[in-house]
Amino acid sequence: MSNSYNKILLVDDEQDILEFLSYNLRKEGYEVHTSTNGKKAVEIAKEVKPQLIILDVMMPDLDGIETCRELRSIDDLKDVVITFLTARGEDYSQIAGFDAGADDYITKPIKPRVLISRVQALLRRYNPNGRSGKNGTSANAIKVGHITIDREAYLINHDGTDIQLPKKEFELLALLASKPGKVFTRDEILKNVWGDDVVVGDRTIDVHVRKLREKLGEEYIKTVKGVGYKFDF
Repeated sequence: MSNSYNKILLVDDEQDILEFLSYNLRKEGYEVHTSTNGKKAVEIAKEVKPQLIILDVMMPDLDGIETCRELRSIDDLKDVVITFLTARGEDYSQIAGFDAGADDYITKPIKPRVLISRVQALLRRYNPNGRSGKNGTSANAIKVGHITIDREAYLINHDGTDIQLPKKEFELLALLASKPGKVFTRDEILKNVWGDDVVVGDRTIDVHVRKLREKLGEEYIKTVKGVGYKFDF
C-alpha cells in the first residue's frame, strides 16, 4: 500500500516533538494529523480514522493511557494500531499502556531512520477487516474446546459470544492455541508475537496473559514455571 494511503495521528503536548515526528513522516509520504491533547485526539481519530496512532503517555487533562482506553471503546477505531511514546525507564507506563489496549511502544528520543522503520513495521499489523459477526467466520478459523479463533477477522468466539481482542492479545492466544499442550518458551512467544524488530520485556507477556485470563477464564492458559506458557482445554 502506498504511504499516502496510510494516515497517522500523532499526539503529544510538546510541539517540538510533534514537528520532528511530523516532518520525518510526511517526508516519507504519510498523511499526518496532529494533536496536543488527548481529548482533541479522540475527536480527530473519529473523523480521520487513521491506521496508526502514536500517543504520548504524559499529557495534561487526559493522559495517554486514558486516551487509549477511550479510543479502544470506539467501534470504528478498534482496528487502529496504537503505540505509545515513552521516555526511557518508564516501565510502569509501558505495562499500563498494554493494559489499556496499546499494541506497542516507542522509546524517546528516537532517530528518524528508526522511527520510519518502526512505523512501517507497525502499519504491517493493521487489519482493516478486523471484525466479523458469528455468521462471518472464515474458513481458516480454528476451534479448540469452547473457543473459535478466526485469524482473518481477528475475532474469537467463546461459548457463543464474539469477543474482539487487542491485536497482541489475539496473536498470543492464536499462537498458544495453534498447538494445544505445547509449551511455548518466552523467547518463542516474543519472536512470534512481537517480532525481532520490537524490544519488550518478559512482563509484557505476563500482562497479556493476565488480560486473556480475565476475558476467557483461568483454565485455558497454563503457566509452566521457568519456561513459558501453554494452551490447554
